[in-house]
Amino acid sequence: MNIENMFDKPDVKQLVHAFSLLDDENDIQAFLTDICTPREICDLSQRLQVARYLDEGEPYVEVQARTGASSTTVSRVSKALNGEYGGYRKILIKLEDGE
Repeated sequence: MNIENMFDKPDVKQLVHAFSLLDDENDIQAFLTDICTPREICDLSQRLQVARYLDEGEPYVEVQARTGASSTTVSRVSKALNGEYGGYRKILIKLEDGE
């Protein structure tokens, strides 16, 4: 299934909408705890850290060493960071702005 079709599925739309309804970090933490395993949460946070380091211009090998991410993960995050959807880019800007 490709990305565009995935977001047309009613259950995926519901998930996206559910995140938009959360009011604060405590609610988001509770929801993530309920829907993800600890490993999944750690994987997601690792990917965000990889994106941050790549955005700061760190070389792939240094990003791997600092985060423990595999070369495949670093490569995928890099592709997404510079890709058409802009999700990483938007959130990194918001984090930098302190939102």
